[in-house]
Amino acid sequence: MSQPESAIADAQAGGPSDGTPAKGQEPLAELAARHGLRRAIARPSLPAYLRQLWERRHFVMTYATSRNVSKYSNSALGQLWQVLTPLLNAAIYWLMFGLILGAKGDIENYTAFLITGMFVFTYTQRAVSGGAKSISGNLSLIRALHFPRAALPFAYTIQEFQQLLISMGVLVVLVPLTGEAPTWLWLLVPVALLLQTMFNVGASLVLARVGATARDLNQLLPFIMRTWLYTSGVFFAIEQRVLSAGLPQWIADAMYLNPAAAYIELMRDLLMRSYQGPSHIWIVCVFWALFALIGGFWYFWRAEEKYGRG
Repeated sequence: MSQPESAIADAQAGGPSDGTPAKGQEPLAELAARHGLRRAIARPSLPAYLRQLWERRHFVMTYATSRNVSKYSNSALGQLWQVLTPLLNAAIYWLMFGLILGAKGDIENYTAFLITGMFVFTYTQRAVSGGAKSISGNLSLIRALHFPRAALPFAYTIQEFQQLLISMGVLVVLVPLTGEAPTWLWLLVPVALLLQTMFNVGASLVLARVGATARDLNQLLPFIMRTWLYTSGVFFAIEQRVLSAGLPQWIADAMYLNPAAAYIELMRDLLMRSYQGPSHIWIVCVFWALFALIGGFWYFWRAEEKYGRG
């Protein structure tokens, strides 16, 4: 037995059963610190945490890829469901909102408008929903292995990003078929996706921490996501609908501050000649990307030593 271990063992053997040091004995915490010992699950500093996360980047990628492979392994169409699901949803919403409720009359190319909104929103919806369950759904892994817990929300977002690449391939084929000619702005699509991914990672980290303790969050998420869907301008042009209802312009401006709506508007502005989003939408998207990623990472890191307990 090493000297620090024997010293602590002697202190424990001579102290009361409740861990309080006997009279004249040094407290265990001070004794451990004097011999250079530290708690095994203590939260590392933020720079050290970032280094640990980078060192495990291969684990993150492998974990995300394996989840992608297994997710649709029991279905006949496999990964095609990643594309079919938002397309089928878009078809239903086109019928309900575009045809029956007449939303397509306000927009020149409603088909491209709708499918772009569905693909972009679905990416954020799935990434954030997966991140919310990343800690609470992997307790056995967390308790068995020591690794930065932020690797799990990162892996869930990367998983959805991998699936998005398939969706975007389909989207850039479908949009020209609706009559939209490609422009040089299409070259900025990867930049828009990067900003959206940064936001998705940050939002996933926030909900991962909340979901680790608030177990009812998973029951509330479907209702939260549905409300978010209906307020993000997926089915309607925000400014046109607000002004046609006789509401002031500031309401439309406030709705554009919704991050989901901002990334949808940005993607439409890049892919569609027939549609022009707000001029300040790039500023909103950059703000949410940086604020969510930096703030979300810090918020998640603060509770690092609490994950997996209880």
